[in-house]
Amino acid sequence: MTLSRRSLIIGASAGALAAPFIRVRPAMAAEYTYKLANNQPLSHPSNVRVAEAIAKIREESGGRMEINVFPQSQLGGDTEVLGQLRSGGVEFFMLSPLILSTFVPNASLNGIGFAFKDYDAVWAAMDGELGAYVRKEIEAKGLYAFDRIYDNGFRQISSSTKPIASPADLEGFKIRVPVSPLWTSMFSAFGSAPASINFAEVYTALQTGIVDGQENPLAILSNFKLFEVQKYVSMTNHMWDGFWMLSGRRAWGALPDDLKEIVARNFNASALDQRKDIMTLNASLQGELEGHGMVFNSVDPAAFQQKLLDAGFYKEWHGKFGDEAWSILEKATGLTLG
Repeated sequence: MTLSRRSLIIGASAGALAAPFIRVRPAMAAEYTYKLANNQPLSHPSNVRVAEAIAKIREESGGRMEINVFPQSQLGGDTEVLGQLRSGGVEFFMLSPLILSTFVPNASLNGIGFAFKDYDAVWAAMDGELGAYVRKEIEAKGLYAFDRIYDNGFRQISSSTKPIASPADLEGFKIRVPVSPLWTSMFSAFGSAPASINFAEVYTALQTGIVDGQENPLAILSNFKLFEVQKYVSMTNHMWDGFWMLSGRRAWGALPDDLKEIVARNFNASALDQRKDIMTLNASLQGELEGHGMVFNSVDPAAFQQKLLDAGFYKEWHGKFGDEAWSILEKATGLTLG
């Protein structure tokens, strides 16, 4: 199915009018009632496709399974909701692997700077050996990750003060990064001043000048109206990021096998559909954001990668991830990263 940006937003907005979260079946009618949290607005393709998956899960389970979605950090910031997932307060959570790395260190392997040259390389890795390795690491920490990861996108740097055209422009630059050691390490290697801030607080941090810039896929700039507090977008493609659909061990283990099959099949299928939606949006987002006054520039990724190499960034993270993980990463990307 190919969806336009307009149809995605309209479909999601209809759900927003009905309730503050997506409810697909009246309470008390289901045998299992689970909560699903994420940090994205209802208009984001993730929530549009998740809503479709939930409807199919309800239908195929004969109403035995009800899943209510709490979007846009309604239940708290990412690190807070991760704690709720582990304690059983939330049964499903869509989370960036780089933020998940605060609990599962090697989950952030896909986030090594400038590792992936394009989407073909990303999906070959994440649907292949690299993704399987990370899911095994997640499982070892008591969480369950579904097979197909959702797309967040290649990340770009935005700024209220200047375009980022070369690594030198990042020196002393106050940039918001997610709460993840890998992000902090990478921008520190560039000589920046990274500030770890949960996403729910990003707009305010940019608006008040706590930071001058941030980095995220273009869809986030649009969906969260960051163009209101940012001027420049530098197309660095410095990191690919996604969203693992996670469940707690107890919550997932409590489901009978037939419901597990229904839930897993539909969430995995929705991830594949969501990836296509993100590709469709990416084709139009630059023009849309330029219409809001944002100024775009391209960069030479080789110069940024060389800066990280010279700063010892790759060597440092090779040591932290270990030889096995690093070998899988280099095999998946076709790069020798050091």
